[in-house]
Amino acid sequence: MSINPNEGTYAQVREASQAIQDKLGQVRPVIGLILGSGLGDLADQIQNPIVIDYHDVPHFPVSTVEGHAGRFVVGELEGRTVIAMQGRFHFYEGYSMKKVVFPVYVMRELGVKTLVITNAAGGMNRNFRAGDLMLISDHINMTGASPLIGPNDPELGVRFPDMSQAYNREYRVLAKKLAEEVRDDAGQPLVLQEGVYCGISGPAYMTPAELMMLARVGGDAVGMSTVGEVIAASHGGLKVLGISCITDMAIGEELEPLTHEQVMEVANRTKPKFQALVKAFVRQVEV
Repeated sequence: MSINPNEGTYAQVREASQAIQDKLGQVRPVIGLILGSGLGDLADQIQNPIVIDYHDVPHFPVSTVEGHAGRFVVGELEGRTVIAMQGRFHFYEGYSMKKVVFPVYVMRELGVKTLVITNAAGGMNRNFRAGDLMLISDHINMTGASPLIGPNDPELGVRFPDMSQAYNREYRVLAKKLAEEVRDDAGQPLVLQEGVYCGISGPAYMTPAELMMLARVGGDAVGMSTVGEVIAASHGGLKVLGISCITDMAIGEELEPLTHEQVMEVANRTKPKFQALVKAFVRQVEV
């Protein structure tokens, strides 16, 4: 693995965050939202939005995946000032893991204390159904990489960050309480699953044998994002709430062919439940 010691440094974080802050003026976000495949429409509900394209931010890559707009949206959501990423970066796009997580450090520099990270994922737990939401309680990093490999910049975080509460326990308790108040179109309560997310490098979907292995080691859902961002958030001292939209069932013994279009279709169908839960969390979380 080739490490670029000049990539993702605090100096670059400062330059990127200053460029964003210059566009924000006196606006200071306190909650960050990373919106996964098919879930970016939540940013369209932000009031008095300030939109900043990634290509206007120094040292930023561009998002190349269908369903990822590639921009920040900053403004008011449920009475709180938020910064939302409409589109994230992925390891499988060819970016280094340091580049993938660069926005996490930039949001931290802008004043964000709380990070809501979402994704589309395949469900490996037989109790799940496509269209469920899963609260992430923990993760297993199967990407073979970490954003912290290489020289450590103490301005960004400690050399050996603790990961025992990578997904904040109090946030999970609050999310479960709020889920009881959310109703779907038929007036039924939201069923919020909880489980372990397995992060893989992608971009190929997993084989049946690989899925059976991940399920046996404790995985409940599998996807191609999130773990690097959460490691960076822990490194930087941010509190994280993680939510997966279960877009398909990834049961190794019963695996069916899958396309990105199918993933997007289920994510789009699940948007109202997802948005209601995230908005309730933004409204009530203490930051």
